[in-house]
Amino acid sequence: MGEIATSNRQITLFYNSDSVRAKQTLVYAETEGFPIQKRDMLSAPLTGTQIAEIATRLDMKIEDLVNQDHPKYTSQFEHHDLSDDDWIKMIRHHPEIMKQPIAIRGDKTILVETPTDIIKI
Repeated sequence: MGEIATSNRQITLFYNSDSVRAKQTLVYAETEGFPIQKRDMLSAPLTGTQIAEIATRLDMKIEDLVNQDHPKYTSQFEHHDLSDDDWIKMIRHHPEIMKQPIAIRGDKTILVETPTDIIKI
């Protein structure tokens, strides 16, 4: 059992409140009537354990959770070959560079690419 509490009855949505895609996903999910637990990563940053758990649930490497095309990443960082701990520290200090929104329902986790992806969960 991981650190992130999940339920088959609701979707936990990890998102960046400044993201247009996240806002559209929330509106779409609410319009469809899905019960949503909102987790804004800017106001409540993820722990290192939660970041690692999300990567595992998505079957991704932690470094693949970083949006290396994000303006904050490209302006402050160069492509690096970092350890998992260093990637986690980078995400924790700059949550806006993490790919999102991420939806979790029960044992299923998806990275939402388009707002309508939320129906896949």
